[in-house]
Amino acid sequence: MPKDKKKDKKGKQIAYTSSQLKQSVLGIFSKKPNANFNYKQIAKRLDIHDVSTKHQIAALMLELKKDKQIEEIGTGKYRLLKQSGYLTGLVDMTAQGSAYVICEGQVQDIYVSQRNLHGALGGDEVKLYVYAIRSNKNPEGEVIQILKRSKKYFVGTMEITDSFAFMIPDSKSLSSDLFIPKSKLNGALNGQKVVAQIIESNERGKNPVGEVLRVLGNAGEHETEMHAILAEFELPYKFDESILKAAEEISDIITEEEIAKRKDFRNITTITIDPVDAKDFDDALSIQKLENGNYEVGVHIADVTHYVTPNSTLDEEAYKRATSVYLVDRTVPMLPERLSNGICSLKPNEDKLCFAAVFELDENAKILNEWFGKTIINSNRRFAYEEAQQIIEDKAGELSEEILKLDELSKKIRAKRFKNGSISFDRVEMKFEIDEKGKPLSVFFKESKDANKLIEEFMLLANKRVAEFVGKVNDKAKAKTFVYRVHDEPNIEKLKSFSDFIKKFGYQLKLASRQEITTSLNQLLTDVAGKTEENLIETLAVRSMAKAEYDVKNIGHYGLAFDYYTHFTSPIRRYPDVMVHRLLFAYLNGEGSANKPFYAEKCKHSSEMEYRAAQAERSSTKYKAVEFMKDKVGNIYEGVISGVTEWGIYVEIAEYKIEGMVSLREMEDDFYVFDEKNYVIYGKNKNKRFQLGDHVNIQIVRANTERKQLDFVMA
Repeated sequence: MPKDKKKDKKGKQIAYTSSQLKQSVLGIFSKKPNANFNYKQIAKRLDIHDVSTKHQIAALMLELKKDKQIEEIGTGKYRLLKQSGYLTGLVDMTAQGSAYVICEGQVQDIYVSQRNLHGALGGDEVKLYVYAIRSNKNPEGEVIQILKRSKKYFVGTMEITDSFAFMIPDSKSLSSDLFIPKSKLNGALNGQKVVAQIIESNERGKNPVGEVLRVLGNAGEHETEMHAILAEFELPYKFDESILKAAEEISDIITEEEIAKRKDFRNITTITIDPVDAKDFDDALSIQKLENGNYEVGVHIADVTHYVTPNSTLDEEAYKRATSVYLVDRTVPMLPERLSNGICSLKPNEDKLCFAAVFELDENAKILNEWFGKTIINSNRRFAYEEAQQIIEDKAGELSEEILKLDELSKKIRAKRFKNGSISFDRVEMKFEIDEKGKPLSVFFKESKDANKLIEEFMLLANKRVAEFVGKVNDKAKAKTFVYRVHDEPNIEKLKSFSDFIKKFGYQLKLASRQEITTSLNQLLTDVAGKTEENLIETLAVRSMAKAEYDVKNIGHYGLAFDYYTHFTSPIRRYPDVMVHRLLFAYLNGEGSANKPFYAEKCKHSSEMEYRAAQAERSSTKYKAVEFMKDKVGNIYEGVISGVTEWGIYVEIAEYKIEGMVSLREMEDDFYVFDEKNYVIYGKNKNKRFQLGDHVNIQIVRANTERKQLDFVMA
């Protein structure tokens, strides 16, 4: 990808890719929509001094004019095109009931007031009329048609009196309470959590009318709240009988005919390493020393596609779910337990069918040969991460020779990956110890250690090499349809903002090249480890990156610094891996390229379901975090300011890494104002300042589990 560069006043070069330069140029126009700029003025604002990049800006402005994003108002002078007319986009609700509509290809989101939404809800795809831009603020519009509802169902708590009934929604996607006629209550009682649907959209100023579809139980009870979270994101919590029956009908007998089609690894040392509470074992590693002194390492993945055939009942259900969901207290599997925890799970001392990537590695972990195909294994031992970690630390224990060699090779592979620009996001994971009734007893944090990294490294290797095997061809026209895991390059403006922010803590991010960005980012993540600001800075670093997703169009994986990457290693819990197995097997057998639009649609659905599952997982963690803090109301804690907005200051409690908010309305010692540019809240009279990253003491005043919200006051 071509690189454009700019110099700052100190003469340092800051690297822009072509798309990042485009983002930056559009950013300048969008900040001043009424101003005129020529290419020299744009270059000056971006501190770009070299002639070649200035010429690229001039060419880029002609391209933006052609795309009708800017208009020429004099020779070589341009301004943002003051658009009016019709656009389509997705609704993003605010807490106040208004919304912004995000339209593809538009620099600015379109603001829509509550009265102009006309029944549109968060996530809906809408057609809207956009008024011409009249100021530096976001353009405004009005919804004229709802093209596609994002949500069919809504979750909330019933409020019933003698004369009326309302459902108070849990989510901000529904900006007003849902009026429920008494005839549509479906047995719901006051204070119960329910799933409802809208049967009559709201006219201006009126509540939408709905009906109760399902009663989940009493609000505040553990099972009720977990099912409510799944229902809110329209995720299933059980399998229909027909799906369970289809799973029961699958034979677990492995025939001699099937074994003959596969490479037999049953006599080669093979292990699994998984979390202590895991029940589905997707992957196993085999290792043997070859006569030439090299090592053969096999990454064996459960052969789900042998049992789940295209267009079968199980396949359709797996595709619909697209992913397993991991709530704070449970797993909602993509496949029924007979498959996920039984037939497909790579349990020790049982013959299991796999799809494998097998590598011959020398002592420096250089790949000398590779092979992809179907295998049969019999795992010698199932290790929990903690057991494997102990063996690595003690350098002794069962199968220690094999585990230590795998650890040694994985560290060499990892070192090469980081040298090539991979970013090390080893996020600390919050976990709860929960009693039999679902009450959180304590909070703890899971860190990734050598045993975790050993498995991760070989999974990354298999994913990368499978993607390269299919996608890396000399003639791109001959590239076959495939499912890639892609991660776009970050927005350079976001990175610059992040870089400016961390300077307040004494850290530095270098932006002179992709290599410098990743090297300094990795150094930053190392430097903040164990510090109070660690979670805040890691969270903001992740937010400065693009989101990873599935696509048939390969753009590489920025975070891993891989030109080709896919998901091959977890077909028990991810449907894209099932697709990858089918495509790889077809291509190994000489079949032609698969239907691209067919797989593009499946990638889009899988990305959407992955996003929903992640939201549900975060929501369940947030709920338990608030519940955990409920008996600590009144306590004072030290925290770090993790967010500032026009309505309040978010503070993360240092001890628990749990976030709550100090409302500006409750800060009565001054009139406080939000300075968005500098992440600061300041008092107009006393000029007291609260800035992102500041250390403060807070007192917990409320723990609202229904809203999953902690309320603080400054102590």
